[in-house]
Amino acid sequence: MSKLEIKAYAKINLGLDVVRRLENGYHEVKMVMQTVGIYDVLTFEKASEGIVITTDSGELPTDENNLIYKAARLMKERYGITEGVRIHLQKNIPIAAGMAGGSTDAAATLKGLNELFELGAGKQELQEIGVKIGADVPYCVLGGTALAEGIGEKLTSLPSAPECVLLVAKPDINVSTKFVYEHLDAAGVDKHPDIDGMVEAIAEGSLQGIVERMENVLETVTIPAHPIIATIKSRMKELGAVNSLMSGSGPTVFGIFVDRETAEKAYEQIKNEQLAKQIFVTTMC
Repeated sequence: MSKLEIKAYAKINLGLDVVRRLENGYHEVKMVMQTVGIYDVLTFEKASEGIVITTDSGELPTDENNLIYKAARLMKERYGITEGVRIHLQKNIPIAAGMAGGSTDAAATLKGLNELFELGAGKQELQEIGVKIGADVPYCVLGGTALAEGIGEKLTSLPSAPECVLLVAKPDINVSTKFVYEHLDAAGVDKHPDIDGMVEAIAEGSLQGIVERMENVLETVTIPAHPIIATIKSRMKELGAVNSLMSGSGPTVFGIFVDRETAEKAYEQIKNEQLAKQIFVTTMC
């Protein structure tokens, strides 16, 4: 095989709790992760030497500061790959948005090189490499609906979440995950999401049980810094979402709708009101 194409899917957090700050500076989390139907496309092609990254996005680096590059370098080192690789990224997932755009591209790179060079590595092996790149990368290797614990690397696959329609909106701001976690008072969080209850609701196939428990403790940092997030959440609920939440460290907001028609009407309204720069109607996958 000399060339292949892989889709790298975005994620949202149906629930996100920060249990405590660890001595090493990381945070222990407990969250429900969900893949959604928004994806980047990565094309991999063998080359004579090196790692060459190209992209249609003017916002991303194409050198060793890109997680794709880091993932490719780790794979080359781990498996002694002497050939080079050219990787092209078609970027669709919003950047700096709390949707694991960089992490899912890195995960796709692990999968892509595994397939391109016929390495035969399993998901577990790729997840172990992925955690060296970032806490969300192991989940992005796994995909689907999952409980994430530890720093995000301890994963438990869950049954698929019930069918619904999602409206995803990213306002015209970027949010640094580092900034959000640095300003989070983990010890001072007085209300923790019921993640265990959400896991039970997913097992029961109860959409109502899921939406009742949608909470994200990182909103306590990101919303005061960017009030537009709260505005979009409220607007989505006014327009028919059964609930709405910020994903990850933000600023992306998603709303859950029971039918596509209502979601599409809400899409048009939020677009017309210019509340968001990027808006999508999609589903969980």
